[in-house]
Amino acid sequence: MRFVITKRFEEAYRVLPDNLKKKADKALRLLADNPAHPSLHLKKVQGVQGIWEARVDISCRMTLEIYSDHYLLRNIGKHDEILGNP
Repeated sequence: MRFVITKRFEEAYRVLPDNLKKKADKALRLLADNPAHPSLHLKKVQGVQGIWEARVDISCRMTLEIYSDHYLLRNIGKHDEILGNP
């Protein structure tokens, strides 16, 4: 599955600390290979139709939309901030 990256995701990723970038890269590889991987905790964002969240680490999440031929990466960052504006 291919990724389509929004400008917001790109900008948020760019300012992540290096350790979170490495974790995000790993989460993206897992998402591409096996979206059901347990460490991703992939689930729908409650109260928002069509948007999913995946875990990067305990405090960092990424949001995305899932289409038949690609994932649209929407945002990445601190859990509470991301889910407040997926």
